[in-house]
Amino acid sequence: MRLLPLLLLASVLLRADEPSFPTPPKTDLPYLLQASQLVPTDAGEAQEQPAGKKKDETTYTLPGEHAKARTPLTSPIFLLKQDSLDVQRLEVYGFEVKDGHREVTFSKRKAVQAFTLTIKKVDEGLYRMEVNESLTPGEYAITPSGSNQVFCFAVY
Repeated sequence: MRLLPLLLLASVLLRADEPSFPTPPKTDLPYLLQASQLVPTDAGEAQEQPAGKKKDETTYTLPGEHAKARTPLTSPIFLLKQDSLDVQRLEVYGFEVKDGHREVTFSKRKAVQAFTLTIKKVDEGLYRMEVNESLTPGEYAITPSGSNQVFCFAVY
């Protein structure tokens, strides 16, 4: 019986060492973590463009040159309150800005680099995601593998 109060105290002290994170207001939308502020990524749908001269290429485009969600961090951190989005399928891709829109082209001959995410569950249904590689300034999107759904952000 004397051990129970010590165990309770130890669990409280261990929990105090864990950082607390703000809870995103919307589910299934990644938010950039900027200090203690949350900045929603720009949710959208990438449009597949018809194959041009090169039949082994597929280009996906997004309207506009820049995402509204911006960060100075080269290894950005995101918080996601999950409902139905499968966090294990999320990948990050860079986009080129061309003629007033953003685009990425996938080819059978040349693979497009997907940036990996470290995903950690920090609370029930709440995930912390961090891009593993340093990103250069530019336009990026988080997307579930095999989906046209995108969550855009920019590194400046």
